Amino acid sequence: MQANVPHLRQRPRVLVLRAAGINCDEETAAACELAGGCAERVHVNRVVAGQARLEDYAALVIPGGFSYGDHLGAGKLLAVDLVHRLGERLLRFVEDGRPVLGICNGFQVLVKAGLLPGNGLRQTVTLTHNAGGQYECRWVRLRAEPTSVCLFTRGIDAPFSLPVGHGEGRFLAADETLAALEQHGQIALRYVDAAGQPTLDYPDNPNGSLAAVAGICNRAGNVFGLMPHPDRAYLPQLHPDWVLGRRERAAGDGLIIFRNMLDYVLA
Repeated sequence: MQANVPHLRQRPRVLVLRAAGINCDEETAAACELAGGCAERVHVNRVVAGQARLEDYAALVIPGGFSYGDHLGAGKLLAVDLVHRLGERLLRFVEDGRPVLGICNGFQVLVKAGLLPGNGLRQTVTLTHNAGGQYECRWVRLRAEPTSVCLFTRGIDAPFSLPVGHGEGRFLAADETLAALEQHGQIALRYVDAAGQPTLDYPDNPNGSLAAVAGICNRAGNVFGLMPHPDRAYLPQLHPDWVLGRRERAAGDGLIIFRNMLDYVLA
C-alpha cells in the first residue's frame, strides 16, 4: 500500500512530534532533512489545537526521550494523551498509508497507544524494564528480517549497528501474539551476535527482549517502532568506527531508515 498524499510530493513534510521530556527531536529532524524531507518539530498541543494538521504531513515521527518524565511507565502518558486527543486522526493517518516511525520512547508510545502491532487502539504487547535491571547505553548489532513487510527496513540486507539508550526496552508478548507477528512479517529488526544470528545473550541483546526483537511494524508495514536510535547514527562520523580510523562509511547506518520512509512517500 502506498501513501495517498499526492499534494506532498516535493520534499515531503515530516511532523516530528514534540512533548515534555522528548529530547531527541533535533537530531531526528536533522536525519529527516538529510534523507530528503522537510522536517517540522511541532508540539503535540499545537496538533491538538489544530494549529498544525496531521493531514498536511506526509509522515509522522515520534522521537526518543522521556515523554512526560516516563511517569506511570515509559511512553504511557503520551500514549494516553494521543489516544484521547488525537486517536481518530491518528487512525485515519495510518489507514491512509502514511508512514509513522517511533524511536525508543516513541516506540514505547506506539505500543502503549495500540498503534503497534496494530489492533485499533488496543495494547497487545509491551516494552518493560530491561532484564538486567539497569539503563543500557551501547552500540548493538541488528538484522533486518528479510520476510518483514516493514517499508522502513527495505533493502537492508546485511547486519548493521545502531546505539541504544533505554531502561525499559524489553519486548514481551504472549506466545500466540508473537506467532502472529512472525506469520504476518511484522518482526522487522532483531538483535544479533557477532555471527549475525539472533541472540538472547547480554550484551548483544541489551534488554532481554523476547525472540531478540528490536523493532516491529503493523501488518501494512507503514507503522514502525524500534528501540535502537537511527537518529543517533545518521552520519558516518557518529559511528565508533570513524573514531578508530575506519572512514569508508559513506552514510550513517541509521540514515537508510529515514530514506526508506521518504522514498515510500515519493514512490
